[in-house]
Parts: sequence; C-alpha cells; structure tokens
Amino acid sequence: MSELKYHRILLKLGGEALAKPGGFGIDPVQAEILAQKIKDVHDLGVQVAIVIGAGNLWRGTQGLALGMERTTADHMGMLATVMNALALHDALERAGVDTRVQTAIEMKAIAEPYIRGRAVRHLEKGRVVILGAGTGNPYFTTDTAGALRAMEIDAEVLIKATKVDGVYDGDPQKNPDAKRYEHISYIDAVNKRLKVMDSTALTLCMDNDLPIIVLNLWQEGALQRTVLGNNAGTLIYR
Repeated sequence: MSELKYHRILLKLGGEALAKPGGFGIDPVQAEILAQKIKDVHDLGVQVAIVIGAGNLWRGTQGLALGMERTTADHMGMLATVMNALALHDALERAGVDTRVQTAIEMKAIAEPYIRGRAVRHLEKGRVVILGAGTGNPYFTTDTAGALRAMEIDAEVLIKATKVDGVYDGDPQKNPDAKRYEHISYIDAVNKRLKVMDSTALTLCMDNDLPIIVLNLWQEGALQRTVLGNNAGTLIYR
C-alpha cells in the first residue's frame, strides 16, 4: 500500500452531496454512493471526521428574505445538518464502517454530544465521526464549523468536497477560459473573493496553518489520490 500523506482529515461536505443531482432532500441511493467514497478512503487507514451542510434541506437565506429572524433560521439549519448526519451515518454503517454522530447541540436520544477528546478517541479506534449542528451557534456557517473542528481534532488537512475540480478565477461553467489554480494562498483567496469558503473559515485556517484542499468529490479516485499526496484539486495554503 502507498504511504499516506494525510493520516487524519476533516472532510467538509455540502448537504447537496446527499441529494440527486440538482435535487432536494435526501436520496438513499446517493447516500450509499457517498458512503462508499468515504469507505474507500477509510479503508486506506485514514482517520476521517466529517462536517456536513444542510443546503439540500434548508437555506436560511430563503427565510431571511421573508423576514425570518436570523437566529431562528440558523438554528433550523443546524437541525437540518443533524438529519443529514444521521442519513450518512446509516449509509456508512450499512457499508460496514463503524461510525459515530456527535452534535454541537445536545440531543442525547439520537447522538453523542460533541466532546473533543471523545471524538479524537473514536478516530483513533478507526471510527468515522460525523460532527453535526455546526458550531452550535448562529451566524456561523458549516464551513467555519469545519475549520474549527479540524483544528480541535488536530486534522492535518481540511478537504472541501465539491462538484468542481478545484478553485477557478471565474465560474468554469459560464466561462470556459476560467483559470484553475493548482495552489493559491489564503490571503489571495480572501482578497479575490473566490467564494471557496466564507472569510471566517479561511482566516481561521490561515491563522492556524491548516491547509485546505478543494476537489471534486465525484471525480473517480480524487479523494484517495489526495490523501496519498497526489493532489487532485486546489491547495490553499501560505
């Protein structure tokens, strides 16, 4: 087996990863496909923690546009991430991967409360850990939650899994001449407003020297190649 470059990762997923292409909600077949991709990396010996968004179930901007209070909209989003976490947990367990769900908002009947030491211990025992409910606080995105949890569990890299094979200087779907970056610095990603992650998440990673890799999760073998050191996306670092 090839030597791993990254032994512990934080995988940041959008909620749309659980939906059919262009769809809404949770598709059990899509969940199984996603679980297999995670299993393929886990089977290499990588310790995997996951933060998942909720865009397939709820977008707070829709509520805000109708006058909803921001804190209420954000709390609804946090609860939606837990639904996604449970769906992914079920798919991973059925794929034979021992998995735990922890949540920043306590709901002991369905998940463990997030405790850093316990999460790390699960990883050390070879379990995948899904971290739901964001940071537990409104006004913070799941990108920021991913950056925060990655630091807390001593992940070696934050992998932002998308449908695009890296970071471009424009929308590659609208502009065929858009340039793809192999590497870009944190500060350039912020200054160029590339919308890779929100600025809070980017600066948190920058201040703590946590590399970010943006890749296309659905590209065959992209995640495996990346953890083995053959970067299949864009590296954001110094």
